[in-house]
Amino acid sequence: MKNLLKALMVAALATGTAQADDHLKFKPGEGPFSWDSYNKWSESAPKLDGQTVTVFGPWLSPEDGFFNSALAYFEAATGADVIYTGSDSFEQQIVIDAEAGSAPNIAVFPQPGLAAVMAAKGQLHPLGDDMASWVKDNYAAGQSWVDLGTYADSDGKDQMYGFFYNVNVKSLVWYSPENFEDADYEVPETMEDLKALTEKMVADGVTPWCIGLGSGAATGWPATDWVEDLMLRTQSPEVYDQWTKNEIPFDDPRVVAAIEEFGWFSRDDKKVAGGAGAVASTDFRDSPKGLFSSPPQCYMHRQASFVPAFFPEDVEFGVDTNFFYFPSYADKDLGNPVLGGGTLMAVTKPSDATTALMEFFKLPLAHEVLMAQTGFLTPHKGVQTEAYKDQTQRNLGDVLLGATTFRFDGSDLMPGGVGAGTFWTGMVDYSGGKEATTVAAEIQKSWADLKK
Repeated sequence: MKNLLKALMVAALATGTAQADDHLKFKPGEGPFSWDSYNKWSESAPKLDGQTVTVFGPWLSPEDGFFNSALAYFEAATGADVIYTGSDSFEQQIVIDAEAGSAPNIAVFPQPGLAAVMAAKGQLHPLGDDMASWVKDNYAAGQSWVDLGTYADSDGKDQMYGFFYNVNVKSLVWYSPENFEDADYEVPETMEDLKALTEKMVADGVTPWCIGLGSGAATGWPATDWVEDLMLRTQSPEVYDQWTKNEIPFDDPRVVAAIEEFGWFSRDDKKVAGGAGAVASTDFRDSPKGLFSSPPQCYMHRQASFVPAFFPEDVEFGVDTNFFYFPSYADKDLGNPVLGGGTLMAVTKPSDATTALMEFFKLPLAHEVLMAQTGFLTPHKGVQTEAYKDQTQRNLGDVLLGATTFRFDGSDLMPGGVGAGTFWTGMVDYSGGKEATTVAAEIQKSWADLKK
């Protein structure tokens, strides 16, 4: 009788597991995923049948489906139900919900600014020192991610509130491998090499760069990315942070020098397609197309990981295009800084199930399920990079894993009137010939006026 009951129990368990597996995107035990760590966690995970975790964020279709496919593994292990709701008005709605006392368990912020504001109001719950230590040890450039997720609480005490999950990379230079091979050019490994390559191309009678700042009402923003990347390559991360908070003025000589470094690339008619006068008027979406013309109008284009969306449809990655890391200066000893952005998880209403879900997000599998399906990038050093859906994503992931410092897009951290206002217009003015010192002083004045 005992053997019969045991056999029935084993059969029932196997049936239940098979049914659960039917709801999982990738079958446990198969594919380039970290099943061992997931299985180990599952064995000790709390049983949360009947409990619900609500998550609210900016992801809409199809991204919400990819996210839900990762959450399914948490649900299978714990029995909890996770309900994700996405909205294109997330930043407005989360404030309303928090003020009304109806916030979700977890909010997914598209950038740190609003999370910091809500933390100061006591509307977020700290993740604790253990989470901070884990991120520092398990994320590439871990201290950067701790810093980016740390804000002052209602008493002014710094605590970690944000866990970054899904990031993007901006420190990239796109090029055509075929064009480089035909001209016998090599991918530069340092900023000194990149500048030497730029000058060699000019000497060879070809144009090194395509640069376009046009973006409708947002014209100018691509230049702010250049300046931010160059600030991280000429100054310490601490100086960069001071700059984005206006703890040093915008017209500080170190900021002016970064603007002028951008000018070294963009204000020389021989270095940029169409001449320096075309930089401000060329739409950023059209700018990279010069890489693929015959003969090429340019050989390099600095832009974020999203730019292939504006490449010609027949362009094939690895054949017609590739990218390399926008390099650091060999003589600056500032490591390999990476500029980018990303979404962060913050707890807005704690519960046992919410705590368990935040623990689940530490697992490599919680990242790999999305890596395998979409443009999800992670600084998690424990993931299987083979899980990335294609070689492009894998190479982007390598850039992220090679970072020694990560910093968020600086203009996004500044007040809107500056970061999405005078910084944009100032860079257009600079590209049109105005002196960097004058432009920086005007931006600083606009920032000071906002404080009055």
